[in-house]
Amino acid sequence: HGARLAVTYQNERVKDDVYKLTGDWPGVLHMPCELTEDSNIDAVRDRVQAEFGRVDILVHAVAFAPREDLQDPFRNISRSGFHTALDISAYSLIAVAQRFAPLMPEGGSIITLTYMASERVIPNYNVMAVAKAALENSVRYLANDLGQHGIRVNAISAGPVRTASARGVPGFVSMMKEYADKTPLRRNITVEEVGKSALYLCSDLSSGVTGTVHFVDAGYHILGM
Repeated sequence: HGARLAVTYQNERVKDDVYKLTGDWPGVLHMPCELTEDSNIDAVRDRVQAEFGRVDILVHAVAFAPREDLQDPFRNISRSGFHTALDISAYSLIAVAQRFAPLMPEGGSIITLTYMASERVIPNYNVMAVAKAALENSVRYLANDLGQHGIRVNAISAGPVRTASARGVPGFVSMMKEYADKTPLRRNITVEEVGKSALYLCSDLSSGVTGTVHFVDAGYHILGM
């Protein structure tokens, strides 16, 4: 049925990448938003409310951790790096839900992106794994809070996909090869498959689904070894 879209980007450094993806889409509202600043989130909320009136779907696709806190031994994670990773990668979901839930008077869907490292030890993921665990628990608590308003909250846990953020993960190429060799489907997933699952979770096809982590990883998460 189509949709009117608003897309945010952190700053001018990543603006071009966002416009390469969505710049040709008709009627898209583009806005900068630094999620560590509540005033930035408020400004986006106010602009979206003025332009659209209400929101049906909110996609939270944000994560960051200092590189040294991904590569060094876990015991060497810095206090500042821990705070940064949890603030940007987990608390930001709560911050946007606070502000956008009131714009969903008829219900809606909030989805975020997580990874299996929230439950298992994955080399070179370190503090981001802790952040993803916090994110998934936030999904469950937000789902419980917002369910009475008809708002569903879910997470997609995807396998490795070649994205801009994936370039920052040490050993990513080796990770993709291991997935392709070991998954029950014996292949890696595609961006399109993640998109289809997001479409399902955003639509009425999943009207009875909330508080879940939906795996899109060719079955890798079921393996014991």
